[in-house]
Amino acid sequence: MKSWILAACLAALPSLTFAGPIERACLQSDRAAASRALCACIQGVADTSLRRNEQRRTAQFFADPQLAQDTRQSNRTSDERLWQRWRDFASLADRRCG
Repeated sequence: MKSWILAACLAALPSLTFAGPIERACLQSDRAAASRALCACIQGVADTSLRRNEQRRTAQFFADPQLAQDTRQSNRTSDERLWQRWRDFASLADRRCG
């Protein structure tokens, strides 16, 4: 009985509850092309291309393009590595989901 109630409660939650950070950011962005299917595809690519902490950090790029620019222009080695991984991810997401 308890498992049935739990299942019913989980089904009532919005799907964003189970979405990854990139998918949530994509869905919450003001981009006209953002759809559940597209954002889920992009999240799938992120799951194979970016570490979880990188996903959380780069998800912020959707809402704050200046953060993306600052990361791209940063002289920190860690930011340079992150930016390269982000570019690789974006290129792969474009090919698979675009």
